[in-house]
Amino acid sequence: MTNPLRIGVCYDFRNPPDSGVSDRTLYAEILEQVQWLDRLGADLVWFTEHHFVEDGYLPSWVPVAGAMAAVTSRVRFGTDICLAPFNHPIRLAEDLAVLDNLSGGRVEVGLGMGYAPHEFRGFGFPVSRRLSLTNECVEVLQRCFTGERFSYAGKRYRFEDVVITPGYVQEGGPPLWLAAMSEAGALRAARYGTHFLPQGPRATFDRWRKALTESGRKPADHRVGIIRSILVTDDRNTDWPVVRAAERYRMELYRRFFEESGEGFGPGDVEPIPQTWVVGNADDCVEQLGAFIDEFGITDIVTMAVPPGLRAERMGDSLERLFSEVVPRLKARGRAAG
Repeated sequence: MTNPLRIGVCYDFRNPPDSGVSDRTLYAEILEQVQWLDRLGADLVWFTEHHFVEDGYLPSWVPVAGAMAAVTSRVRFGTDICLAPFNHPIRLAEDLAVLDNLSGGRVEVGLGMGYAPHEFRGFGFPVSRRLSLTNECVEVLQRCFTGERFSYAGKRYRFEDVVITPGYVQEGGPPLWLAAMSEAGALRAARYGTHFLPQGPRATFDRWRKALTESGRKPADHRVGIIRSILVTDDRNTDWPVVRAAERYRMELYRRFFEESGEGFGPGDVEPIPQTWVVGNADDCVEQLGAFIDEFGITDIVTMAVPPGLRAERMGDSLERLFSEVVPRLKARGRAAG
């Protein structure tokens, strides 16, 4: 394996109105959990972003990453995803520079276009601008990450004589990822040479790999990441129903977004890239995750650490077993294969 396997957690900070838990308490519990996971050996903490959602879906990941960076020493912070149309690229580049310094070079960023109509209405511009805004955000960030002074003239943004300060800790800036739910998105990621966050139809992944190969580049030189949640348990009948209910709540929002936007992962007969929960004892999880990693060349996997409506402590036993029993075996397996 060219790229070492990294496994971690993901947070959306959703807090259902009937949870009985204040947002302040939820944030505090997650911050404490991340400190513990950092000591336990987690590699990654990723965030997802959405706006104007009634349950407080995380709209601003940068301050959260900054708070977590101050109390951790090894986990790397990233996004799956940061919504490019709603983030001014120069402002984002500056935020990432500060985070890179605060964390000692432990920040990455995954970008996507967004699709929920209410978000574009809330920010005051049409969905039709998302493609140009995303492409130009990528192009501007790549220039910012060089550390050199530059000018840029695009359809949406024009900048003169810009250089980002402070400088980035990581040479070339934070690693940049692009998400894709379609073949067009896969081609975009290949064209810009970023790491890849595939979702939806398997054809998305296959098209990205083919485009890289045709251009003379190796897919193995790029990282491939995904949210695929994991429940490590010896008592599926007791532990899974509670988590399954939280997962159904979590996915209902995306179904609503898909209906409102007319988008989605394609027809029901399209073969998807698996993102269903992996549930079972340590042996089961190693077997299922190992096969998944091999099939898609996955380098980065994160599990939803606190599904909506659950308390952080509810997932503690599973997370401890994941990082003490499952992850070491998966990494040893990868090293042996490499």
